[in-house]
Amino acid sequence: QALSFVIPAQLQRVAQRVLHRLFHTRSCLFVVLHVVLQAAVYAEYTWEVFVYCWELQFHLLILLLPYLLLAGNVGCFILCSRANPGIVTKSNHASLVKIYAYDGVLFQKGIVCPTCDLEKPARSKHCSFCSTCVHRFDHHCVWVNNCIGASNAKYIFLYLFTLTAMAATTAVISAAFLIQVVLLSGMMRGSYIDDQGQEHAVDILFLIQHLFLTFPRIVFMLGFVILLTLVLGAYSCFNLYLALTNQTSNEWYKSRRHGCCHHPTQQPHDRQAVYKNIYSKGVWRNLMEIFKPPAVLESKKK
Repeated sequence: QALSFVIPAQLQRVAQRVLHRLFHTRSCLFVVLHVVLQAAVYAEYTWEVFVYCWELQFHLLILLLPYLLLAGNVGCFILCSRANPGIVTKSNHASLVKIYAYDGVLFQKGIVCPTCDLEKPARSKHCSFCSTCVHRFDHHCVWVNNCIGASNAKYIFLYLFTLTAMAATTAVISAAFLIQVVLLSGMMRGSYIDDQGQEHAVDILFLIQHLFLTFPRIVFMLGFVILLTLVLGAYSCFNLYLALTNQTSNEWYKSRRHGCCHHPTQQPHDRQAVYKNIYSKGVWRNLMEIFKPPAVLESKKK
């Protein structure tokens, strides 16, 4: 009986250590998962959808569009994962402190990072995954195994939109192929006999079942990329909103706890610490800041 209580406790501690190592240290696990899923989708698209669509005389440029988007996406992925996100060092600390003002709510002057032993510049945060402070910290992305900061925000921005476009184009071409098959077969004008021997006109449910039995992998892939398009599309729109308002994911999340006010005249008087976004400079300048962040001057080493 004592052994039965010891073993679960030991297993629980082992599981906790594994989860802590997985989610609190840099790991290539999600990068590998991302590559495997992408390879599986493109393998299915290449060996079945592309071949069938080519036989049905789809335009070649349309069929090659997912591959062109893949090339751009891989380039953005490499740049995003290998680029310096904006690590705060002793050599650039003085320059980083001057770039953004402290808003007094989310970012307080004089806060020292206990790990880096440096005063945190405004809009920076210490990443427990990378063990560094990152300038204009957004979040740590496990899919690229790197932090997202001022220096690589443009790459993750383009990475997300090309990834969404990849999923959407693959879904559209696969759906167009299945629709073309249905139209050429004249199946919608047909009928079927159910288990009770009654004849029914072909409906959508029967059509989906028939296509799933005929092209199971294509239908499964279509459902997956449609779901992926919706999820990535929503996340891309959220990132676009953050870019247009000059916010980071970290700032947006933290501002929910302090309330949110973009105009000083609309601040509620019953709250003492209401967050006001002081970094927004207008839609166009906010967007340009993503692609051309303020320059950081490295001090020369003697």
